Amino acid sequence: MTFGFASSSAASVSTSASASRLLEPAEWAAAGIPLLRSPREVVSGLHARHGPTPSTAIVAVLDPDERLCASASFNRRPAPADGWMFRNALLAQLRRIIPHDLRRRTPVRTAVLLYCRDGDAGWTEEDGAWMWGLRDACTLHGLRCGAYITLTQDGWQVLGEGRGGRRPNSHSEPEPFAMSQAPPLAPRTGGPVSEVMRRVAAR
Repeated sequence: MTFGFASSSAASVSTSASASRLLEPAEWAAAGIPLLRSPREVVSGLHARHGPTPSTAIVAVLDPDERLCASASFNRRPAPADGWMFRNALLAQLRRIIPHDLRRRTPVRTAVLLYCRDGDAGWTEEDGAWMWGLRDACTLHGLRCGAYITLTQDGWQVLGEGRGGRRPNSHSEPEPFAMSQAPPLAPRTGGPVSEVMRRVAAR
Protein backbone atom coordinates (compact mmCIF):
# COMPACT_ATOMS: atom_id res chain seq x y z
CA MET A 1 0.00 0.00 0.00
CA THR A 2 2.80 2.37 0.89
CA PHE A 3 4.63 1.75 -2.37
CA GLY A 4 1.44 2.23 -4.37
CA PHE A 5 0.70 5.54 -2.68
CA ALA A 6 4.23 6.85 -3.19
CA SER A 7 4.18 5.90 -6.86
CA SER A 8 0.84 7.64 -7.38
CA SER A 9 2.11 10.75 -5.61
CA ALA A 10 5.27 10.87 -7.72
CA ALA A 11 3.23 10.53 -10.90
CA SER A 12 0.98 13.36 -9.77
CA VAL A 13 3.96 15.64 -9.12
CA SER A 14 5.47 14.72 -12.48
CA THR A 15 2.21 15.46 -14.30
CA SER A 16 1.82 18.76 -12.45
CA ALA A 17 5.37 19.82 -13.32
CA SER A 18 4.83 18.95 -16.97
CA ALA A 19 1.54 20.83 -17.10
CA SER A 20 3.16 23.94 -15.63
CA ARG A 21 5.51 24.18 -18.59
CA LEU A 22 2.85 25.73 -20.82
CA LEU A 23 1.02 29.03 -20.82
CA GLU A 24 -2.72 29.40 -21.22
CA PRO A 25 -3.95 32.18 -23.57
CA ALA A 26 -5.10 34.30 -20.60
CA GLU A 27 -1.67 34.00 -18.95
CA TRP A 28 0.03 34.99 -22.20
CA ALA A 29 -2.28 37.98 -22.71
CA ALA A 30 -1.59 39.14 -19.15
CA ALA A 31 2.19 38.86 -19.53
CA GLY A 32 2.56 42.26 -21.21
CA ILE A 33 3.96 40.93 -24.48
CA PRO A 34 4.85 43.95 -26.70
CA LEU A 35 2.64 44.35 -29.75
CA LEU A 36 4.17 44.20 -33.20
CA ARG A 37 3.68 47.45 -35.10
CA SER A 38 3.52 45.63 -38.42
CA PRO A 39 2.87 41.92 -37.87
CA ARG A 40 2.08 41.31 -41.55
CA GLU A 41 5.51 42.61 -42.56
CA VAL A 42 7.24 40.46 -39.95
CA VAL A 43 5.33 37.31 -40.91
CA SER A 44 5.74 37.84 -44.66
CA GLY A 45 9.44 38.59 -44.26
CA LEU A 46 10.15 35.49 -42.17
CA HIS A 47 8.05 33.33 -44.49
CA ALA A 48 9.96 34.58 -47.54
CA ARG A 49 13.30 34.17 -45.77
CA HIS A 50 12.80 30.64 -44.40
CA GLY A 51 9.97 29.06 -46.44
CA PRO A 52 8.52 27.13 -43.48
CA THR A 53 6.50 23.93 -43.79
CA PRO A 54 4.46 22.28 -41.03
CA SER A 55 6.57 21.54 -37.90
CA THR A 56 9.01 24.37 -38.71
CA ALA A 57 9.77 26.92 -36.00
CA ILE A 58 11.36 30.29 -36.79
CA VAL A 59 12.86 32.38 -34.01
CA ALA A 60 13.77 35.95 -34.93
CA VAL A 61 15.37 38.83 -33.03
CA LEU A 62 14.14 42.36 -33.75
CA ASP A 63 15.73 45.66 -32.78
CA PRO A 64 13.72 48.52 -31.16
CA ASP A 65 12.69 49.71 -34.63
CA GLU A 66 11.35 46.23 -35.45
CA ARG A 67 14.14 45.55 -37.91
CA LEU A 68 15.44 42.02 -38.21
CA CYS A 69 18.77 41.44 -36.43
CA ALA A 70 18.97 37.67 -36.89
CA SER A 71 16.75 34.64 -37.40
CA ALA A 72 16.96 30.86 -37.51
CA SER A 73 14.59 28.05 -38.42
CA PHE A 74 14.52 24.43 -37.30
CA ASN A 75 12.13 21.48 -37.38
CA ARG A 76 10.29 20.35 -34.29
CA ARG A 77 11.13 16.76 -33.36
CA PRO A 78 8.24 14.26 -33.22
CA ALA A 79 7.83 14.08 -29.43
CA PRO A 80 5.21 15.16 -26.88
CA ALA A 81 4.97 18.94 -26.53
CA ASP A 82 7.15 20.06 -23.63
CA GLY A 83 7.94 23.69 -22.82
CA TRP A 84 11.28 22.79 -21.27
CA MET A 85 12.44 21.01 -24.43
CA PHE A 86 11.15 23.86 -26.60
CA ARG A 87 12.99 26.35 -24.36
CA ASN A 88 16.25 24.49 -24.81
CA ALA A 89 15.82 24.29 -28.59
CA LEU A 90 15.05 28.03 -28.86
CA LEU A 91 17.91 28.97 -26.54
CA ALA A 92 20.35 26.90 -28.60
CA GLN A 93 19.28 28.74 -31.76
CA LEU A 94 19.50 32.17 -30.10
CA ARG A 95 23.00 31.41 -28.81
CA ARG A 96 23.99 30.34 -32.31
CA ILE A 97 22.79 33.45 -34.14
CA ILE A 98 23.24 36.40 -31.76
CA PRO A 99 25.15 37.34 -28.58
CA HIS A 100 23.14 37.61 -25.38
CA ASP A 101 22.07 40.91 -23.78
CA LEU A 102 22.35 39.75 -20.17
CA ARG A 103 24.61 42.67 -19.22
CA ARG A 104 21.87 45.19 -20.00
CA ARG A 105 19.62 46.33 -17.17
CA THR A 106 16.64 46.43 -19.51
CA PRO A 107 16.22 44.26 -22.63
CA VAL A 108 16.44 46.23 -25.87
CA ARG A 109 15.97 43.55 -28.50
CA THR A 110 12.88 41.37 -28.82
CA ALA A 111 12.57 37.73 -29.85
CA VAL A 112 9.49 36.55 -31.71
CA LEU A 113 8.53 33.03 -32.67
CA LEU A 114 6.64 31.89 -35.75
CA TYR A 115 5.54 28.25 -35.70
CA CYS A 116 4.13 26.54 -38.80
CA ARG A 117 1.84 23.63 -37.98
CA ASP A 118 -1.08 21.55 -39.16
CA GLY A 119 -4.58 21.99 -37.77
CA ASP A 120 -6.70 25.09 -37.35
CA ALA A 121 -5.69 28.43 -35.89
CA GLY A 122 -7.12 27.81 -32.42
CA TRP A 123 -4.84 27.60 -29.39
CA THR A 124 -3.45 24.16 -28.54
CA GLU A 125 -1.36 22.82 -25.66
CA GLU A 126 1.55 22.66 -28.11
CA ASP A 127 1.19 26.43 -28.60
CA GLY A 128 1.16 26.86 -24.83
CA ALA A 129 4.41 24.91 -24.55
CA TRP A 130 6.03 27.08 -27.25
CA MET A 131 4.89 30.21 -25.40
CA TRP A 132 6.44 28.95 -22.17
CA GLY A 133 9.63 28.01 -23.98
CA LEU A 134 9.92 31.37 -25.76
CA ARG A 135 9.39 33.37 -22.56
CA ASP A 136 11.99 31.35 -20.66
CA ALA A 137 14.54 31.38 -23.48
CA CYS A 138 14.24 35.16 -23.75
CA THR A 139 14.86 35.56 -20.02
CA LEU A 140 17.98 33.38 -20.20
CA HIS A 141 19.33 35.28 -23.23
CA GLY A 142 18.56 38.81 -22.01
CA LEU A 143 15.84 39.53 -24.58
CA ARG A 144 12.28 40.79 -24.38
CA CYS A 145 9.71 38.10 -25.03
CA GLY A 146 7.81 39.07 -28.15
CA ALA A 147 4.91 37.74 -30.17
CA TYR A 148 4.08 34.10 -30.73
CA ILE A 149 2.67 33.58 -34.23
CA THR A 150 1.11 30.46 -35.70
CA LEU A 151 1.07 29.67 -39.40
CA THR A 152 -1.62 27.17 -40.40
CA GLN A 153 -3.66 26.29 -43.48
CA ASP A 154 -6.04 29.10 -42.48
CA GLY A 155 -3.26 31.73 -42.53
CA TRP A 156 -1.24 33.44 -39.79
CA GLN A 157 -2.34 34.59 -36.38
CA VAL A 158 -0.64 36.48 -33.55
CA LEU A 159 -1.93 34.57 -30.55
CA GLY A 160 -3.28 36.69 -27.74
CA GLU A 161 -3.83 39.70 -30.02
CA GLY A 162 -6.53 38.61 -32.42
CA ARG A 163 -4.58 39.88 -35.42
CA GLY A 164 -4.00 37.70 -38.45
CA GLY A 165 -4.37 37.21 -42.18
CA ARG A 166 -5.03 34.59 -44.85
CA ARG A 167 -1.61 34.82 -46.51
CA PRO A 168 0.98 33.56 -46.10
CA ASN A 169 -0.25 30.21 -44.83
CA SER A 170 1.31 26.82 -44.14
CA HIS A 171 0.92 25.73 -47.79
CA SER A 172 1.70 28.94 -49.68
CA GLU A 173 4.93 29.40 -51.60
CA PRO A 174 7.40 32.00 -50.30
CA GLU A 175 7.16 35.30 -52.15
CA PRO A 176 9.97 37.84 -52.63
CA PHE A 177 9.71 40.32 -49.79
CA ALA A 178 12.08 42.99 -48.51
CA MET A 179 11.94 42.76 -44.73
CA SER A 180 13.62 45.63 -42.90
CA GLN A 181 16.99 44.51 -41.62
CA ALA A 182 19.26 46.20 -39.13
CA PRO A 183 22.76 47.26 -40.24
CA PRO A 184 25.46 44.60 -39.68
CA LEU A 185 26.73 44.47 -36.12
CA ALA A 186 30.18 45.92 -35.45
CA PRO A 187 32.79 43.16 -35.81
CA ARG A 188 34.74 41.93 -32.79
CA THR A 189 37.97 40.02 -32.69
CA GLY A 190 38.98 36.99 -30.68
CA GLY A 191 36.97 34.33 -28.88
CA PRO A 192 33.85 32.42 -29.87
CA VAL A 193 31.70 35.56 -29.85
CA SER A 194 33.47 36.93 -32.92
CA GLU A 195 32.51 33.82 -34.87
CA VAL A 196 28.86 34.34 -33.92
CA MET A 197 29.08 38.01 -34.94
CA ARG A 198 30.65 37.06 -38.25
CA ARG A 199 27.81 34.67 -39.04
CA VAL A 200 25.18 37.23 -38.09
CA ALA A 201 26.79 39.96 -40.20
CA ALA A 202 27.01 37.56 -43.15
CA ARG A 203 23.27 36.71 -43.12
